[in-house]
Formats: sequence, C-alpha cells, structure tokens
Amino acid sequence: MGLIKQTPAEGVRADTRTSARDCPSLCKQLLAADPEARRWAARDLVDCPDCSEALVEALQVEPDASVREVMLTSITRIGDGTAVNGLVACLRSEDAGLRNEAIEAMKQLPDAVAPIMLGLLMDEDSDVRIFAVNILESLRHPLVENWLLQVIDIDDHVNVCGTAVDLLGEVGGAASLESLLRLKVRFADEPYIQYAADLAIKRIQEN
Repeated sequence: MGLIKQTPAEGVRADTRTSARDCPSLCKQLLAADPEARRWAARDLVDCPDCSEALVEALQVEPDASVREVMLTSITRIGDGTAVNGLVACLRSEDAGLRNEAIEAMKQLPDAVAPIMLGLLMDEDSDVRIFAVNILESLRHPLVENWLLQVIDIDDHVNVCGTAVDLLGEVGGAASLESLLRLKVRFADEPYIQYAADLAIKRIQEN
C-alpha cells in the first residue's frame, strides 16, 4: 500500500501544535506565517507573563481578527503593566477595529488601568481622551464619577466633554450637579453640551 501524501495545509496544522511550547519559542511563533500557529502561540503564552511585551507588539501588527481575539484574551489575563501599556498604544492605532478591541480589553482591567486613567484623561490627543471616557463606561471603579468631573471641569474639547457628560447622566450623583452647571457656562454656545448637560442634570435629580 502506497503512502498517503499529506497536504501542505495538514502539515502546517500538525506543526503549529507540535512545535516547541517553551516561552521563547512561543514568542517566535507569534510571527509565524500561518495564523493557526500564531493563534496557538497566543493562547499558550498566557502562562508566560514575561512575554506580554511580545504579545502586545504582535497584536499591533496582527491582521487576522481571530488571532487578535486570542492575543487580547491572553493580554487581559496577564494584565501586567506591560500589557496595559500595550493596550494604550493600540488606542493610537489607525485601525479602528484594533482601537475598539483595546478599549473593550481595558474595561476588563479596572485595577491595572486605574493608576494610568488620569494620564489618559489628560492625554494631548483628544481622541485618546475620548477613548479613556469610553473605557470608564464599564470600568466599575469607585473613582469613575470623580474622573468624569475632572474632565468636564478642565477639558476644553467639546467632544471630550460631551462624551463625559453622556456618561455622567448614567453614573453621576448629586456631587456632579455643580460641575454640570459650570460646564453649561463654559460651553454656552454649544447646543449639544447644553442639551446633554440638561439631560444629565434631569436624570440625576430624578434618581
């Protein structure tokens, strides 16, 4: 009986899982040509916290959405400072999908993200500040309202403040009312701020 010739795809699948599983080898496999090899490496690297830098670097150039999903899962489970800084770098990406994925991942890391939140809310890039407010939406941290109040008290970008006001209407309490009134004065000529602030005030007073 003749040998059954193995197709190239079958050979790749076998090799991707039987390759060396030590941490240095897994880091190298993050750059493999085959997405399945990259996916397996990203999954197994969750047990290699010292490799979080390799994971976040690979994430920023990974073209396959399914591989990025596994990378993000491992990055979130590791959750160290390097992992969080890598997610912050993704917020500056031109890839909207990657930015959104990073936001969702950071929402799952309240303790790790909290120490850098003020820095994100004061970033020179207004888009990053907006993304930071979006992260606060699900961060479930006791300082969320305080952070939002700082935004509407000092940020001079109408879109950043508008995003913060929308969230304050959901999470704010009586302590937010004075800041919301001051915001209306600061942006007296901005119809959306007037509308959003009035709506937030109404919701807070009704609760």
